[in-house]
Amino acid sequence: MAGSGNTKKLNGPKKAALALLAMGEEASASILKRLSTDEIKELSLLMSNMERVKKETSDELLNEFTSLFKIEGGVSVDGDQFIRSLLPSVMRDEEASKVISKIDEEKHRTPFKHLKDVDPKLLAGFIKGEHPQTIAIIVTHLGHEKASQVLSFLPEQLQFEIVTRIANLESVPPDLIMEVDEVLEKELTSLGTRGQQIGGVMVVAEILNHCDRRTGESILQFLDETDTEMAEKVRKLMFVFEDLLHVNDAGIRELLKEVRNEELTVALKTASEDLKTKIFKNLSQRASQMLQEDMSMMGPARLSEVEAAQQAILVVARRLEKEGKLLMAGKDGGEQFV
Repeated sequence: MAGSGNTKKLNGPKKAALALLAMGEEASASILKRLSTDEIKELSLLMSNMERVKKETSDELLNEFTSLFKIEGGVSVDGDQFIRSLLPSVMRDEEASKVISKIDEEKHRTPFKHLKDVDPKLLAGFIKGEHPQTIAIIVTHLGHEKASQVLSFLPEQLQFEIVTRIANLESVPPDLIMEVDEVLEKELTSLGTRGQQIGGVMVVAEILNHCDRRTGESILQFLDETDTEMAEKVRKLMFVFEDLLHVNDAGIRELLKEVRNEELTVALKTASEDLKTKIFKNLSQRASQMLQEDMSMMGPARLSEVEAAQQAILVVARRLEKEGKLLMAGKDGGEQFV
């Protein structure tokens, strides 16, 4: 605002806010009393952000309202202090405090902060119909990681256009950023798309990973009968004990560091020979011999005990996978790690 001598650059609300500052507290109070709470909030925020304005700007503006009303100097009051002194005389103390709190909140508001917890896929689906320039503004405020995730869910041609616009994007007026932010927040809230994705095939697979074998197989059988395609997707995402066969050797060694020998002995009771061989070769010769001796000496074990031991090991394996210490190598014919 400061330094401008051309009121044509100001929109209606900004002109009104500047005029109120020029009028002084008493005149402004009489005008604000006739406005709605929302209008007072909007003008208060604008006035609070104004500092000193050149005389020619205020003169030009006041001439638009009336040729009879002029002032000798520019608006020399501090806008923020002015509105804090003015509001208590216009509204009840409680309402004035709320408006001032809202002003402080808006002044320190981080654009698009509400998008932090929105699932990237949901967000991409929601904004893909917006103008590419608007999408570019939104994406640049998401942070590198989330921005890349959102872009990956957008159509390829739109990705190219958005990246090009971001590359050429230099400065955007703060008012425009806040306007896009507010509109987007209202639309997301009204459509109920705010928040993280809570369902999906991956969630089903994770739940079944933690079920006992009987429950898991029962649910998968039900899915086979009702939706074969979904059942197959769930199976591919599930991590069962025999899938340790597809874990890279470095991952197996990390896993064995955190698994008790007694637990491993029980868990391998029903494992395939291939999986047993993989485990043995990733142990030292002495540790491998001891494990094989323990297994040969172990008597019959309840199936529930074996499954419990396998689940305990899988809990560790899933944690290591999330930490990047364990990698799946070629499960379901997927890509091999090298």
